[in-house]
Amino acid sequence: MARDGQLSSLDEFLALSTMTLSTASPDGKPHAAPVYFAALSLTNASSAPVFYFFSDPRSQHGQQLDVNPRAAAAIYPPCFDWQDIRGIQMAGRVAPIEVGQEWNTAWELYKAKFHFVAGMKAIVARNLLYAFTPAWIRLVDNRQRFGFKQEWRFP
Repeated sequence: MARDGQLSSLDEFLALSTMTLSTASPDGKPHAAPVYFAALSLTNASSAPVFYFFSDPRSQHGQQLDVNPRAAAAIYPPCFDWQDIRGIQMAGRVAPIEVGQEWNTAWELYKAKFHFVAGMKAIVARNLLYAFTPAWIRLVDNRQRFGFKQEWRFP
């Protein structure tokens, strides 16, 4: 398992728009939701990357995260051939971000990626900014060979 391996191999997934976020209810019932995300390039990451997304705290995943911040996520492009299957799987924690320096940095990342949100400040203000910080990431890439996997763990 690579600890400091080439995280830059994950950068291609940062250009994608949507991350599937998985949470669980207190009784363990799973839930998955697609969310737009923005993250910094992972090329020079010395610590866990952070994936930012906005969501309504009253949504099912918002309510579940309020009780249990542990989550899993996946990012992958569409494909129609098993040899093209690739993506990242992650497990970690989600926390709301208060307005301040980190919030402003994430907002700038988000606006740069999703230009349409610049005109949606009122809608954005009704939502929370969340940060998903993975403790574990697995890259799956059948383009390299069937079942190819590379993993990273973060303290």
